[in-house]
Amino acid sequence: MGMFFGAFAGFMLLGVPIAISLGIACLALLLTTGHFSMAAAFPRYMAAGLDQFLLLSIPLFVLTGNLMSRGRITERVVLFAQALVGRVPGGLSMVGVTTCMFFGSAATATSEAAAVGSVMIPAMERSGYPRDYAAALIAVASVMGSIIPPAISMIIFGALTGTSIASLFLAGVVPGLMIGVGLLVYAYWRAIRHGYPISERMTWAKRFQAMAAALPAALLPVIILGGILSGVFTPTESAAVAVLYALALAGIVYRSLTLRDIYDSLWETAFLTAGIMIVVAMATMVSFVFAIEGVAESIAAAIFQISENKYVLLLLINIVLLLLGMFLEPISIMILLLPVLTPIAASIGVDPVHLGTIVVVNIVIGLVTPPVGLCLFIISAMSNVRLEDISRCAMPMIVVCIGVLAIITYVPEIPLYLPSLFQSKP
Repeated sequence: MGMFFGAFAGFMLLGVPIAISLGIACLALLLTTGHFSMAAAFPRYMAAGLDQFLLLSIPLFVLTGNLMSRGRITERVVLFAQALVGRVPGGLSMVGVTTCMFFGSAATATSEAAAVGSVMIPAMERSGYPRDYAAALIAVASVMGSIIPPAISMIIFGALTGTSIASLFLAGVVPGLMIGVGLLVYAYWRAIRHGYPISERMTWAKRFQAMAAALPAALLPVIILGGILSGVFTPTESAAVAVLYALALAGIVYRSLTLRDIYDSLWETAFLTAGIMIVVAMATMVSFVFAIEGVAESIAAAIFQISENKYVLLLLINIVLLLLGMFLEPISIMILLLPVLTPIAASIGVDPVHLGTIVVVNIVIGLVTPPVGLCLFIISAMSNVRLEDISRCAMPMIVVCIGVLAIITYVPEIPLYLPSLFQSKP
């Protein structure tokens, strides 16, 4: 087992892509254990790992986010958020958080950081907010894009574990909103403490106009979840509906989408999806090798030697996930740990949907934790603020996210409340 993690870490440090590093690590483990002949089955297992109808939803949801981003939906959502919270202390910073909450239903964390950050960071700086604080706030708030449905991380967790995607989507709603509310409270407290300016008053006519303009975009998650839960379409079919809706909204209703925008959206979607699918294919290899070598059982036995208490084990799981999130990207973490975590969680009575929520919230926090927080790098490049300055300002907000994580870990009724109300189909 040490050979697997050693080879994976070594090739990652050499700059080898994650998918290739995983494949080499699998071969190294089989070689050292005398099962190298089993490598002949790799192509078949890789193809089987990708032969899932559910995975079609990934490129479709990614395309939805790209179309809405290039269709300049963000500006309308910002005005809507300003109409809601713009006049309270720290209103513009709260507009940034609220925008991420609304925009999260159509974006990944990284695309949300880029889309919202390009609008909000300059606006906050012009209004007197420190640039490093504005950059950190948008970076941390963008993690809601990977929690609030439709979340790509939830889809991948469901594909790797066979958990209901609809239930995972529902389980992500409350934790995502809790993080949003926590950041709103922090933004309000910081504005009071530092005397940040209050936004100009918006007339009621402009407020209704902003709400009307953003309402169609805000309906996207309602359409997706409503269609799935009512049985009108499956999670994969909902992704196709989301693409058509985004295309009609940006291209026909708002008329802000050009043919060039559509081409660029398709290209970006293909590029991102190809990378995701290669890693998912490698995930099947890792599961195959782990099963042959009994890795999951060995690690589980070692963990149970530390403690058999459910709450202690959940704490250990969170610590491991948070530490790995500081260095690895989300999909890699799920590939490496799910073959181990799934049987452990089952043995201590943790619901698979609850486990999925814990895992996803953990790994998206990793997107904003140094030294390898991807959202931090994106925001740093966009805002021309040093990564160290953004990381320092982000620390109190990361504490807020970890506080929410602790609550949903030890109070499973919170994330499981909405799934319990519906008889969701996988």
